[in-house]
Amino acid sequence: MVRQTQIGLRNWINQFSWNVDCVIALFSIVFILTLVSCVNDLETIQRVTYDPKAPDEVTKNLRVFYTDSGFAQVEIIASIAESYSKPQTVTKLKDGLKINFFSPDGKVISTLTALYGEVNFTKGTMFVRDSVQLFNYKKKQRLLTETLHWNQKDSLIFTNSNVVVRSPKSILYGDGIKTKQDFSEYVFLKPRGKYIFDND
Repeated sequence: MVRQTQIGLRNWINQFSWNVDCVIALFSIVFILTLVSCVNDLETIQRVTYDPKAPDEVTKNLRVFYTDSGFAQVEIIASIAESYSKPQTVTKLKDGLKINFFSPDGKVISTLTALYGEVNFTKGTMFVRDSVQLFNYKKKQRLLTETLHWNQKDSLIFTNSNVVVRSPKSILYGDGIKTKQDFSEYVFLKPRGKYIFDND
């Protein structure tokens, strides 16, 4: 009986080791297949994740100064800025923006605010819309409109939209306006409506 128990134990050990070898071999095959199947194909990943309309870069609480010869010319502040490099270099400013224009001696002379804007660095232009205001600090005058365009080359700000200009002594209305970025002087394209002047 002892001999029979030894033979039975040997058979069981042989079967067990064969089963362990099979399990190890099976796990090895599965592991190798997993490694081989996990090759990252860049084209496949881009097809799944790439959106050609998505921005290249997103910045929150943006604050940028543009200078000339070390002196600040323009300061742009925006809640969200989305930068795109194709087809043109454009930055979209969202959820409110503020642009300060500086005098040659470094003082803020006017401020432009809006809810949305686009700066096209390729063309050197900017477009703003929604609750647009341009304020001149020296004259205490405010331009109100829905859209404005700015050309960096000649500092010209213009629109064809309805415009209201408020100052301490007058309220002027018109369709369209042209002014420099300091908003010290302006020309209505089509003046209209009532003009209210305070003679004090």
